[in-house]
Amino acid sequence: MTTPTPLEHVLSFVRAVEAGGGSAELRPFLAEDFQLTEWPHALSKTGSTRNLAETLSGADDSQDIVADQRFEVVRTTCQDDRVVLEMNWSATLLLDLPHWDRGDTIRARSTAVFQLRDGLIISQDTYDCYYTVPE
Repeated sequence: MTTPTPLEHVLSFVRAVEAGGGSAELRPFLAEDFQLTEWPHALSKTGSTRNLAETLSGADDSQDIVADQRFEVVRTTCQDDRVVLEMNWSATLLLDLPHWDRGDTIRARSTAVFQLRDGLIISQDTYDCYYTVPE
C-alpha cells in the first residue's frame, strides 16, 4: 500500500468533512498537536483557534448546524508538506444564523492552508469570505 501524498491526504480529509464526518471520521487525518485557526469572518468577528479536541467536538456539533456541505476545489497549490486549497463552499442551514435563516444555503469562498508532518495534518488556517447577500 502506498502512502498518500500530502495533497491526497488533505483532499480525503475535505471529502470526509463534506460527507458530514464527525470526530471518529476526521480523527485519522489529524496529528495529536493539530491546531485549527479560523481568521475573522462574517460569523466570527475575532476568529478563533482550536486544538484537536475542540476541533473534533466542533465537527460533531456541526451536524446540528449544517447539512449537505459541498466543497468545490477550484485550485490547489502544494509545496513539500504544505497544501493550499481554494474552494467554493456551501451548505444548508439547520438553524437561524446572522444573515441567514434555517433552510437557506450558506456560501463562502474559502482558502485553507494545511501543514502536514509524518502524513498527518498538524495545522489548518482558514480564510472564509461569506456571501451574505442572497443570489
